[in-house]
Amino acid sequence: MLFASWQAHAQDQQPESSSKPAIPPDDMKPKSTGKQKKDTATQNAPDQPAWDPLRAEKDLEVGQYYMKKGDLDAAIDRFQDATTAKPGYAIPFRYLAEAQEKKGLKKQAIKSYQRYLDLYPHAEDGDKVRKKIDKLYKDVQREKK
Repeated sequence: MLFASWQAHAQDQQPESSSKPAIPPDDMKPKSTGKQKKDTATQNAPDQPAWDPLRAEKDLEVGQYYMKKGDLDAAIDRFQDATTAKPGYAIPFRYLAEAQEKKGLKKQAIKSYQRYLDLYPHAEDGDKVRKKIDKLYKDVQREKK
């Protein structure tokens, strides 16, 4: 008996969803301006977000792992990704320069070392890096002759 009265009360409380239209009336629909732009998010969005400091740190770790393993190409890729993920961060440029130097990419190493110093002018290892740049520059000049 109690169940029957509860069931009858529950039926009275049900919304009248079947009598209302599922489509909103015209005055509630978004207005079209005629100049609507196509959604190009998939065309413009890169695979990875441009600013991602956590990804930059992970790329540094993975790049260092590849350096230890001797896979310089993979290390360079990881360090370049780190520079993209956190552009103003100096450390990836130093690691990138070291990997490029080991691979014999002297001009690129000079640029990466210089970018490191531009971002971090008072680096503790700044004198050491400047000496490396000088040495690499002399090597490049010697190779031109």
